[in-house]
Amino acid sequence: MFPFLSTERLLLQSIEPDDQPFIFEGLSHPEVIPFYGVRYSTFEESKRQMDWYATIYKEQTGVAWKIVDKQSGCKMGVIAYYFFKPEHRKAEIGFWLLPQYWNKGLISEALIPVVAYCKDEIGIHRLEAFVEEGNSASSRVLEKAGFAFEGKMKDCEIKGDRYISLLIYALLPA
Repeated sequence: MFPFLSTERLLLQSIEPDDQPFIFEGLSHPEVIPFYGVRYSTFEESKRQMDWYATIYKEQTGVAWKIVDKQSGCKMGVIAYYFFKPEHRKAEIGFWLLPQYWNKGLISEALIPVVAYCKDEIGIHRLEAFVEEGNSASSRVLEKAGFAFEGKMKDCEIKGDRYISLLIYALLPA
């Protein structure tokens, strides 16, 4: 059964096939994609993301939630854990929001039940996040949530026609 989560302001719900226009909106948005590892230029291409969300859930390597405003029902973004390695009790976490919902503490709020679910229900010991250098907003959100900066992987990926560096954050039990 899908793990529906909630907070004071948010519902964290399953991503359904009819959410593809929303996913495409976010992952093609010029203000969202500069620091996000996935981007789509056509609606048809975004089906790959929808398939990935379904696959990680089916294979029990992660869960992706759409972030929904409790009052209005507006879809605001996505938060997920993925690349779960049960033998190491670790997973990666990631998130994005449409720009009109930035700077309202929504990801900080959504992280609380997601982190609790990962630790208490899945038994994850280590949550990792990889942030593209320059994405200070995501770094601040992670630090506020208790993730520790562990270092930088310099020029570790190619994005477009340039190398990018990734900042490593991790959350371990207190």
